[in-house]
Amino acid sequence: MTSKTPMLAKIPALVGVAILILPAQEQKITTTVNVVIAPTVVLDERGNIVNGLQVHDFRVFDNDKPQDFKVDVAFQPIDVAVAIQADAVTEEALPKIRKLGSLLEGLVIGEQGTVAVIAFDHRIRVMQDFTSDGGKIKAALEKINAGSSSSRQIDAVNEAVRMLSRRAKDRRRVLLLISETRDKGSEGKMRETLLAAETSNVLIYTINMSRFLNTLLAKTPLPRPDPIPPQARHMPAGGSATPTSAAQYAGTGNVLPAFVEIFRSAKAIFVSNPAELLTRFTGGREYSFVSQKALEEAVTRIGEELHSQYLISYNPNNKLEGGWHAIRVEVRRAAMTVRTRPGYWLAGVPE
Repeated sequence: MTSKTPMLAKIPALVGVAILILPAQEQKITTTVNVVIAPTVVLDERGNIVNGLQVHDFRVFDNDKPQDFKVDVAFQPIDVAVAIQADAVTEEALPKIRKLGSLLEGLVIGEQGTVAVIAFDHRIRVMQDFTSDGGKIKAALEKINAGSSSSRQIDAVNEAVRMLSRRAKDRRRVLLLISETRDKGSEGKMRETLLAAETSNVLIYTINMSRFLNTLLAKTPLPRPDPIPPQARHMPAGGSATPTSAAQYAGTGNVLPAFVEIFRSAKAIFVSNPAELLTRFTGGREYSFVSQKALEEAVTRIGEELHSQYLISYNPNNKLEGGWHAIRVEVRRAAMTVRTRPGYWLAGVPE
């Protein structure tokens, strides 16, 4: 492993467009300079993380064109923004999440890392700004309570990316999103969210809650007053028209949300969910949990991965190709799986 150019890892994945304004009689010149960074994880055939690879073990392609590149160990301190869904249906899941303080401190951020905690329903609440104080992290998690029926997932991701983008460039930026795989009520758009995450070099991991289980276990909201008085309802012969008897004959409870969730889950098989897009296009990974053990295993796995990544960096030799650039990383060993960011957007250079 080489560490000849550690400063490369301090440059964002996408460096913007530089514009030079010449005198009025001359033409404006626009040029684009890029150093692309692709955090990469290598897995063996059993799914175990492979460490100890050297630069000659890799090949890197940008739009299928071979690139000259550097490989460094992921040594920079990590800043992690943890965004947690805290709407009405998460009341049963939140006690599990509140126990993650020590895991986040020890396994994910390491000795020099920091954590920020965000909770979201119809509000986006920063429960704790970036800190390395484990006590503050635990206290922030403890203060999260279930809220309203909205869940502004995309807006919460936007806020987390904005906070991460302000962190020092020599630190790695990670968003851990713990939520269902759906958005309920955001004003922001997924396209702009993804572009902001890619431009700020934010790596996104998600730990998905079960939609169906959340809906099934959620408390039934208090019913609205019945606009029809009991005396006006038709009752069986001999029955008395009281509020209790009228409610019994009116129905057996609100089971509609559970059935709606079944159909949404079936539809989600064919339609990409926000969590899938966020992880796929930033190079992260999706996990899911129902039990406390599964949640802790997911956090542990993410921590191991973050501290085992290879930071591949290169200056593209095909900058004149505007639009989407696909990144492909190969390992010169058999039966290896490589996971990295799929690509990046590059503005064309006008002639």
